[in-house]
Amino acid sequence: MVEKVFWKDPYSTEQKARVTSANGNLVTLDKTIFYAFSGGQESDSGTINGLKVIEARKYLNEIIYTLESNANFNVDDEVTVKIDWEKRYKIMKLHFAAEIILELVYQHFNRPEKIGANITSEKARLDFVWEGNISEIFPELTRKALELINSDLPITSSFSDEKNERRYWQIESFGKVYCGGTHLKRTGEIRDITLKRKSLGSGKERIEIYLTPFSTSSLFPTASGYFK
Repeated sequence: MVEKVFWKDPYSTEQKARVTSANGNLVTLDKTIFYAFSGGQESDSGTINGLKVIEARKYLNEIIYTLESNANFNVDDEVTVKIDWEKRYKIMKLHFAAEIILELVYQHFNRPEKIGANITSEKARLDFVWEGNISEIFPELTRKALELINSDLPITSSFSDEKNERRYWQIESFGKVYCGGTHLKRTGEIRDITLKRKSLGSGKERIEIYLTPFSTSSLFPTASGYFK
């Protein structure tokens, strides 16, 4: 089973690892910082020994990486894994913005049925069974979300069941949610968000979440500190 370092240190951008299996352009590693698509969160982009990863796929507790070409790796070879940090950090911010919005909808608007979710580096979306125009709740939803963001609260992320790789995030006095994504250290890293509505028809509504331009500035946290 691969050690998923992206949970322990989601701010790491480069790591040495050892090959545990290699078959043409398919590779598995003993440990990784490279997140594979799961729970609606987009995969990272990056390289293994300079070769572009074109797919990262979960299989049971393993992650299988498909490279752009045959790597000619051997088992136990040491390789360098690098991820696109700007993409990862945007995903982390949008992911947690979506987590906050979802929890606020559940807490204050009668816990509607969620029927879909997706997080990329461009936007996040949440789909609900919802009668009427969901944008009517946006002013209150935005106000409450920005209160949490501007309070710059610490975010705890850990295992609820390490053997079965079940994880959660928690903000004291707000909520505890089970989620296996990559999470921020503090709510203030999100900075600001914009909500947009899309009607899906037949009593289904979508909330789209975007980072405002200020949130995509050149200030990025590092593994050892909050901001450069």
